[in-house]
Amino acid sequence: MVELFGKTLTKREVDARAGLLAQFAGVRLLTLGDGVERGVRMLEFRTGRGLNFTVAIDRAFDIAECEYRGQAIGWRSPTGLRHPSLIEYEGEGGLAFTRSFSGLLVTCGLDHIGGPSEAPADNYGYPNRKNIKHSLHGRLNTVPAQLVGYGETWQGDECVLWAEGIVRQSAMFAEDLHLHRRIEADVGGGEIRIRDRVVNHGFRPTPHMFFYHLNVGYPLLDEGARYLAPISDVVFATHAGEAYRRQGVGYRRMAAPSDDFVEQVWQHELAPDAAGETHVALVNDRLKLGFEVTTRKDQLPCCYEWQDFQSGHYALGLEPSTHHILGEPFARERGEMIWLAHDGERRYDARLRVLDGAAEIAAAEARIASAARQPEQDFPEPSGRFRPLTPR
Repeated sequence: MVELFGKTLTKREVDARAGLLAQFAGVRLLTLGDGVERGVRMLEFRTGRGLNFTVAIDRAFDIAECEYRGQAIGWRSPTGLRHPSLIEYEGEGGLAFTRSFSGLLVTCGLDHIGGPSEAPADNYGYPNRKNIKHSLHGRLNTVPAQLVGYGETWQGDECVLWAEGIVRQSAMFAEDLHLHRRIEADVGGGEIRIRDRVVNHGFRPTPHMFFYHLNVGYPLLDEGARYLAPISDVVFATHAGEAYRRQGVGYRRMAAPSDDFVEQVWQHELAPDAAGETHVALVNDRLKLGFEVTTRKDQLPCCYEWQDFQSGHYALGLEPSTHHILGEPFARERGEMIWLAHDGERRYDARLRVLDGAAEIAAAEARIASAARQPEQDFPEPSGRFRPLTPR
């Protein structure tokens, strides 16, 4: 049954009330037409409950805008949703990523995450390619997807909105990795489901790294908003040491925008629940609104928290990852790199849920605390204990 506008309806009852489902819900294909976004294909999802979001087909099938009943959930940066033909991946010493970084979901990978670096390429068996240069967070987000399909599917009296795409990150004498992505949302629902499969289409052993850069913005992100997670250990903070308390912003409560804020990134060790899932959330008690991210610990064992509260940026990142925050060189040094043989694959599942009202926020808080209670102090001392991720 579909919950819509205060009523529980069968498929027949929904059909009787509208000539097209698109009157209040559905998926449609659009193309942006101006500025640096010109030519970017988008899929617009509307669930009929007030959850609306867009999938940027030409930006790795990532999620751009997201709002709930007129209130923004997703973050948009000053760059706009830049067309991939305008992106110089290796520019600015590997920081050109920051000229196109925007959206609720920015997927990082597929063979590199973390800061700019150089990695050996001997695994590809091509003498003229000694090394591969990686820019910030990898190439994937610059690659347009092939749109496999989209639409609305009734399963009995329930209706699923869906879209599927394939993103190919490929080169001669280098990686040939494919991301197969399916995104779903229920008519009348407040949740987005992401089902990803990364496959090595090539015939050489290929490194693989992956994380979801999930970015929340104003008004959900605001002064006093709370970060909730089943934190068993605060592992790392980029600003640890003398600068740890300098900005006066801990991991638990969010600050107002500041012209002089310098980004802070934490890595937390999260405890899974009985089903093997981990949950993190940002909640705004004033708005009685929250956003919860659920992933599997065995798929994405690490989790980062990115705070960029600089005026004009103002974002919080909820970031489940395959690897520790110190990135590719650290993973190779510790023997924790994931290597995919031909047709080798990894699967990733995520649920993005809107928390509507005090009761749903309280339920999420209880769910998270049942796995582990996060530290009560704002500035817990980072332990530096990066747990082993092997076997990989």
